[in-house]
Amino acid sequence: MAIPYSSLAYDLADGVAVVDLDEDEVFDRSIADGRGGACYHLNRLFYRLLGELGYRTTLLAGSTAEGRAAFGSDVEHMFVRVALDGADWLVDVGYPGPTYVEPLRVGGPVQTQYGSQFRLVDQESGTALQRRGVATRWSTVYTFTRQPRQWSDWKEMESNFREILADPGRDDTREVLCGRAVDDGQVFLRQRRYLTVRNGREQVRTITDDDEHRVLLSRILAGDLD
Repeated sequence: MAIPYSSLAYDLADGVAVVDLDEDEVFDRSIADGRGGACYHLNRLFYRLLGELGYRTTLLAGSTAEGRAAFGSDVEHMFVRVALDGADWLVDVGYPGPTYVEPLRVGGPVQTQYGSQFRLVDQESGTALQRRGVATRWSTVYTFTRQPRQWSDWKEMESNFREILADPGRDDTREVLCGRAVDDGQVFLRQRRYLTVRNGREQVRTITDDDEHRVLLSRILAGDLD
């Protein structure tokens, strides 16, 4: 709730660097300055925090449908698994939504958070994290394997992203994707699509007015979402 997901927190050139990030510099910008960042900023710092607090952590990777289209990679998303009291938990503070906000138990039954239901479904290629709202069907948030990851595994993503930036035909590399957890769910803005999930109920609309778009973006980044 305190720190937003924000594709605008870093310049594109900074966004290419996933593996060799300076964590102190990322902390200053993403956390101390409150500007947020992407999964490999926020979840990387949270992974370090949990480890320094004494938790047994494992770095995991996954892919959204959009990620596979953009990168063709299964390491498009970075998040954390925590082993605690004989159970494994998924922890993710670097995904704009809609997704789980609190830790999600691995291998448990359907779990409910803020009106949304979540389940993990084993598939041939790995595990699918699925979500269902009050009035929506099950849909996949992202897919992943339980293979432990190292920072070097994201070299592939860096290389693919550099190719995207170098393509003169691409005009969508500066995507607006910002989101934040709120006390009853999540709110996020993707380009012109504004989605709120509050108590499991979704509302979505397309923002056509430039001034309204700027105001909504500013409110999400500032946390002014009452």
